[in-house]
Amino acid sequence: MRPFWKSAGYHLVEREANGWLRVTPDLVKAYLTRPEIHPVEESCPVEHQLFDRLMSNPFCEISEEDLEPMIDRDTADNYRIVLAFRDHLMAHKTVEAAYAALFKEGAITIPPVFIGQMVHLILSNILRTCQDPLRLRAAELFFREQVVTLNEGMVTIADSEIVEMMSETGGLGGLGALLMESGTPMREVALDVLGEDNAELYWERSDRFDTALDFRFTQPGPDAFARVLEDWIRHFSKVDVRIQPVQKIRDEHWSWHIGLDADSTSILNALYNQEGLSEEENMRILGLFRLDFQTRSDMRSDLRGKPVWLGIAMTKDKKIRMKPQNLLVNLPLASGS
Repeated sequence: MRPFWKSAGYHLVEREANGWLRVTPDLVKAYLTRPEIHPVEESCPVEHQLFDRLMSNPFCEISEEDLEPMIDRDTADNYRIVLAFRDHLMAHKTVEAAYAALFKEGAITIPPVFIGQMVHLILSNILRTCQDPLRLRAAELFFREQVVTLNEGMVTIADSEIVEMMSETGGLGGLGALLMESGTPMREVALDVLGEDNAELYWERSDRFDTALDFRFTQPGPDAFARVLEDWIRHFSKVDVRIQPVQKIRDEHWSWHIGLDADSTSILNALYNQEGLSEEENMRILGLFRLDFQTRSDMRSDLRGKPVWLGIAMTKDKKIRMKPQNLLVNLPLASGS
């Protein structure tokens, strides 16, 4: 099998018998060695001592009294954030359980970047045997913000951070930034749109997140995304569903829907309530999907046999900020599923 997403940290964890990822000392060390808290030569002795203690035992108990003597207050605050995340991981023992618990315990205090990294790691586990580059590219929507380009019927999605970086440097890094500052004309940079004919290029670039995806209804992108949605639900809920892209929701007995982001949730709510949508709101809908449970008894009894409609949309500034947790908290599962 060809490797991908080395940056996810899959090599730092171990799979439990149920397929979930055990929180290991190596995973915790990866967060403890982040530049925000890793001591430098000028760091105070308290920082060095605390860091050495954690490297010896990443699961050791750290109290407020251990942090209070630090001279650099920002570093002390960074330690509080990372250690709170560590304690959350330790309390739930697996990455998946820790992720799911975030959306059951009230206000979320974990930084969004850590949540995205958890999703990245979980998907590297779910898709560990996947050899379909289009499916892997579609999975990036789950943990990296995307920007949408609409042009003459094309619907292309690309990584927001990469697009911003290239717009600032012309794809030439620091040299590009200097050239742009000097007013030197820059060549237009276009990302490779991944398709069935050039999918193999993804393997060498999976950690660069610099390929785009055609997300039109007629293209493989939405179908690849649907397969990842199925895998995500199976991994967490242990139920099999079938998800298919659709052009329009045609359902006189519409009973349940799930938006995969804040904007699609609002739009689907309006459609369900038979409220009119503006042309601008209609344009923001990028994908609609029909979800059916493969086993009727896995679905809530009052909804059995009825489809669940899914939607994904872009924001007014043409960004996709997916919330994969919506599939965990809003799926109408039978009690005990």
